[in-house]
Amino acid sequence: MARNHRQTCCHCHNSLVTYTVLLAEDDRPIRDSLVRILRLEGYEVIAVADGVQALAAAHDRRSDVLVLDVMMPGVDGLGVCRVLRAEGDQTPILMLTARVETSDRVAGLDAGADDYLPKPFEPLELLARLRALLRRAGRGQDGAVIQVGDLRVDPAARRAWRGPCELALTRTEFDLLELLARNQGIVLSHTTIYERIWGYDFGPGAKNLVVYVGYLRRKLDVPGRPPLIHTVRGVGYALRRP
Repeated sequence: MARNHRQTCCHCHNSLVTYTVLLAEDDRPIRDSLVRILRLEGYEVIAVADGVQALAAAHDRRSDVLVLDVMMPGVDGLGVCRVLRAEGDQTPILMLTARVETSDRVAGLDAGADDYLPKPFEPLELLARLRALLRRAGRGQDGAVIQVGDLRVDPAARRAWRGPCELALTRTEFDLLELLARNQGIVLSHTTIYERIWGYDFGPGAKNLVVYVGYLRRKLDVPGRPPLIHTVRGVGYALRRP
């Protein structure tokens, strides 16, 4: 979250503020390169070489976003993510991974990460992901509760219910549900959803959206009742009143 004493010049937001990135990457050339890129963009960077140092740095000083390499000695990126989430730390986390299998990426999301970026990646894509995470963490909210059938979404409290049951949603799951609920009955294209939720359209081969729609459906759907989220093949998704 934004701190009042922030000063100037991060290009990632319209307001001129400085955001702090905690970067954990054991490959020194990659770490040094990322530090240079981030500092050129106006970020303040805390750089560490492994998961143990990352946890110590996270406990010592609050950051605005974490960038964690998955494969690190000792405590890996997934372990860091699990520990912080278990402690109630909801700082946005971007995972960097050389693994390309969907199951590996899903493991990062299940651990509590908000997004993942496969290596090798372009610096511009990394910066776009960070901007999206910061927007989602600090954006203003319309306080009106959104009602779609027996689904209620409270943007201000970031809580949602299906009937009497509250839904346990991650940050990204809630953002996706809120976007669909605000546009109930409207088919949102894959590109629109990617740009609104992740801040970047990753192209037809990306799996983020499919993974998160699957997560939401498992939490939203009630046996014997029509689904709320509908797939429009080749176009996108819509949330409709049963």
